[in-house]
Amino acid sequence: MNDQTTPDEVQDAEVVETSPESVSPGADTVLELENMIKNTMTVIDRNKNELKKLKEMLESALLNDSTYKEMADKAKEANKEKGKAKMNVMQNSATKQIAEKVKDMTQENKDLAVAQSEYLREYAKLSGTNEIEGEDGEVREIIYVAKLVKKSRRNS
Repeated sequence: MNDQTTPDEVQDAEVVETSPESVSPGADTVLELENMIKNTMTVIDRNKNELKKLKEMLESALLNDSTYKEMADKAKEANKEKGKAKMNVMQNSATKQIAEKVKDMTQENKDLAVAQSEYLREYAKLSGTNEIEGEDGEVREIIYVAKLVKKSRRNS
């Protein structure tokens, strides 16, 4: 207030209503993060669409080149022959057993990685550190990777 203003006068003021959500500084941060996530999702989707168009244009340019098209056709035929040869080798019972072991071990490693992720999360929470020393003496840092996936209807 200045000398020319009485207590009953208001100069250039704006009434701002505060909602319970905006009182918490954490809520503002969450809203800002949510907006940044949504904006980033939009840009990623737009880039994916643009990338798809560019890849189609590139493929079209390549297929319009006679030398490239000829070599691509030869490669396709070679891949067919390779597939037939692989099928013949995979008919062998010993090869089938090895392939099944590979499949099982790959699944086991995926399951172990999921379990380890949970162990690391709990370890970091309880220990207060984001590092762990392996049996080999190597110190490793615990990092977190998050990604967005569409929510499936059955989880709704």
